[in-house]
Order: sequence, then C-alpha cells, then structure tokens
Amino acid sequence: MPKQPAIPGLRDAMKRKVTRREQFLADMDAVVPWMRLQALIEPHYPKAGLKGGRPPMPLETMLRIYFLQNWYALSDPMAEETLYDSEAMRRFAGIELGDDRIPDETTILNFRHLLERHGLTEAIFADVNAHLADKGITLRSGTLVDATIIDAPSSTKNQAKARDPEMSSTKKGNDWYFGMKAHVGVDVDSGTVHSLEATTAKVHDSRVWDELLHGEEKSVWADKGYVSAEREAAFSKEGKVWGVMRKASKGGQLDPIDEEINRIIAKVRAKVEHPFRVIKRQFGHMKTRYRGLAKNRAHLFTLFALGNLFLVRRRLLA
Repeated sequence: MPKQPAIPGLRDAMKRKVTRREQFLADMDAVVPWMRLQALIEPHYPKAGLKGGRPPMPLETMLRIYFLQNWYALSDPMAEETLYDSEAMRRFAGIELGDDRIPDETTILNFRHLLERHGLTEAIFADVNAHLADKGITLRSGTLVDATIIDAPSSTKNQAKARDPEMSSTKKGNDWYFGMKAHVGVDVDSGTVHSLEATTAKVHDSRVWDELLHGEEKSVWADKGYVSAEREAAFSKEGKVWGVMRKASKGGQLDPIDEEINRIIAKVRAKVEHPFRVIKRQFGHMKTRYRGLAKNRAHLFTLFALGNLFLVRRRLLA
C-alpha cells in the first residue's frame, strides 16, 4: 500500500540537508539585483487588462524562470517540465504548486522573444556591470582580451535540411570546429566580463579588438593572435603596459627575455579563462541553442551577466 504523502511545507521543514542546487539558488537569489533588472524590463512588459484574456505572469516570476533556463541549460519545454518536477526551482521562481499558475512553454518562449526584440539582454549585461561597479568590484585598470569557440550543431537532420547558414567553420590546432565565437574583454582585477561581441567562427580573434576595450585601460593582455605593431605603438605611452604575448619571427626563436615576459603574461592571462569555464561548465552552454547569430548573441549577454555575478558572488555575499 503506498504511503500517504506528507504535507509539502511540513516535508520541507523536516528536511535537514541543503542540496547543492538549493545552495546555488539561494546564493544567486541574494546577489542578483532584482529590483533594477525588473525596472529595466517593466516598460516593455505587457500590462494586465490591455488585451483581455488571462493576466500576464508576474514579471519577477518570468525573469527568475528565464535565469533558471540559463543556469541549467533548459529549453522552453524543459523549463516548464522542470518547474513541475523541482520544488527548489518552484520556490526560487516564487510559485506554489496548486495555488499559482506555472507558465507553459509558449509563455516562456514569448518572454525570451520580448527580451531579444527590445535588446534587453544587452541591457541586463550592462546593468549587472553597473551594479558591480557601484559595489566597487570592477576597477577597470586593465583588460584581458580573448575569444572562445562555441560549437553549433553541424547535422543537416533538421526541418531546414541544412546547417545554420550564419555559422561557419574554423581550424584550431589540428581540429576543425563549426559554430560561432564569443569575444570578451575581461576586467583584470575582478575577472568579470565588461565587453562582449559575437561573430561567426571564421572571424579571426584579432579582428575584434576596439569593441572589447573601454578606453581607460592602463594595461591590455592577450595571446599571440593579437600581436600588432600598430596597436602596440598606440599603447606604448608612459604608464601603459602592453601585455600581449611575444611572438618569434618566422623560422626564429624567442630570446630568453621574451620567454620570461611570456611566462609573466601567461600568469596574468589565466584569469580570462574563468568566465568561459563558468558558462561552459557551470551553466552547461557547450553548444549554441538557437539558429542565427542574433539570437545566440543575445543569449550570450545574459549568460555572461549571470556568470559575472557567479564569479564574484562571495564578495557580494560578504
């Protein structure tokens, strides 16, 4: 005979172990600047009673569900399913099963489209960085520049019977990749991303440079792919540091001094990999989720905004 289910509130009160998911959501709930992000979106969000029918879901609920999608790499249908399955996620979204309506996948899709249509993911990224600057976390003294490849599905077994035409192939080492690139400028002090651009994969890293600098840097740091005599000359004023890896002439070798300089630069540059690790490993963003560069670019702005909060969450909680 099956056991009589416990009252949900009583069951939660008796549970002694806090799961990693619950701890993660509690931490992020505490560090996300909810009020300023809602104020950013609210002018574009549907108002109750304007078109008749059901009233719109609360803005904060939809924003929280959208962030859950980004943290756990959930599609729109999977986000709806997970809200039914996970008490921790419902609690984070402010939904009480039986009392509150759980948005269906179309409602979740429409919210994402609203953010994309009004350029709000880029605004979220900027607002999160402004929040971190207000907290004194980003100092803007130097910038680390780098790019990462994000794979796209190369299969043609889809409705269009073709690969995404806005993605392209590139070779890195001995391997070929198909997809896009995320180019970032990272604050050398905090390790957070302050600038972001997205291109198709075949665009060389060095072609995206000016877009990643905020103009107040005292130092810039990058790998050998960004070597440029013109840029170095423009950044060689007194008090500036040109931290781009030294490159040997064709067929030659680096002298010992340049090798030592490269070792120092590599230690500083290591911090640029942290945001990539967060969105790929922590948030599971290993492949593009949508077709087309614009939608995936919008997605990246949200991912890196949330990644910035995750990277400095302990300082914010303190």
